[in-house]
Amino acid sequence: MAVATVTDWTRARPQPSWLARLLDYKPFLVVACLLPAVGLLTVFLTYPLGLGIWLAFTDTKIGRSGVWVGLENFEYLMSDPQFWSAVFYSIFYTAVATFGKFGLGLWLALLLNNHLPFKSLLRAIILLPWIVPTVLSAIAFWWIYDPQFSIVSYVFVDVLGVRDKYFDFLGTTWPARWSLIAANIWRGIPFVAISLLAGLQTISPSLYEAALLDGSTAWQRFRYVTFPLLLPILAIVMTFSIIFTFTDFQLVYAITRGGPVNSTHLMATLAFQRGIAGGELGEGSAIAVAMIPFLVFATLFSYFALARRKWQQGEAND
Repeated sequence: MAVATVTDWTRARPQPSWLARLLDYKPFLVVACLLPAVGLLTVFLTYPLGLGIWLAFTDTKIGRSGVWVGLENFEYLMSDPQFWSAVFYSIFYTAVATFGKFGLGLWLALLLNNHLPFKSLLRAIILLPWIVPTVLSAIAFWWIYDPQFSIVSYVFVDVLGVRDKYFDFLGTTWPARWSLIAANIWRGIPFVAISLLAGLQTISPSLYEAALLDGSTAWQRFRYVTFPLLLPILAIVMTFSIIFTFTDFQLVYAITRGGPVNSTHLMATLAFQRGIAGGELGEGSAIAVAMIPFLVFATLFSYFALARRKWQQGEAND
C-alpha cells in the first residue's frame, strides 16, 4: 500500500497540449492580437492606396475601364499650369497656416497654463472651433466672407463708417487665399493649444523655481526650460498639423470650390475636381499620388527632428 502511494506521488505530470503551449507563446499572442487590426488596416487603407496608385498609371474614366499608360498622366501634369498652381498654394497654405496655428496655439497654451479664473471653462470654450463639424465652420465663414451679407463688412461700412464699400473676400485670388488660411488657422488653433497645454503640464515646477533663483527672465525660462522640454510634443503635433492642413478638403471645397478661377485649389480639391467631378479617374489619382512625397517628407522631417533631439539629450531612439 505504501509503495503504491509513493508511485502515485512520483508519477510525472502530463505534458500540456500543443494548443496550450501555443497560447502561452508570447510572439504568437502578439501576432494574434495585432492580426485583426492589421487586417482592417489592410482592407480599408492599403487596398484604396494601392488602387489609387494603379489608377494613376491608367487612363481610367468614370464608366469606362482604362488601360495602362505608364507615366502619361504625370507627364501631362508636369505641363499643366493649374496643377502647379495647386502645388504652390498647397505648400503656401500649409506653411502659413501651420505657423499661424502654432504661434497662436502656443500663446494660448502658455496663457492657460497660468492660474486663471474659470480656467476649465476657458479650455472647453477653446475646443469649440475644433469639435464643430468642418462643413458648419465652412458655412459660417462663407457667411462672414459673403460680399453682400458679411458681418465684417457691415461693421466696417455701416457701423464704424471707415469704408465706403463692402469687402470682397472671395472675389479675387489673393484675398480668397488669405481668407481660407484664416479659416484654417481659426479651426486648427484648439488642437495645437490643448496638445501643447498637456505637454506644459508635464514640466516640473521645480525647474522654473530653479531658473527663477538663478535670476532668469521670462524669455530665458521659455527658451531654456519650456521649449526644449516641449520639443518632442511639438514635433508630433506639427507632423499631424502639416498632414491635416496639406490634405484639407472640406473647408476649401465648401467655401470656394477652388475659385475664383481655380486659384484656391489645393492638390486634394483639384484631384477631386479632375477625378470625380470631371470623370478623369486616372488623372485625379495621379494628382493624389503626387501628394505622397510631400506627406512622406513632412513625416520624416518630424521624425528626424525628434531623433536629433533625443540624441542631444543622450536618449536612445525607439
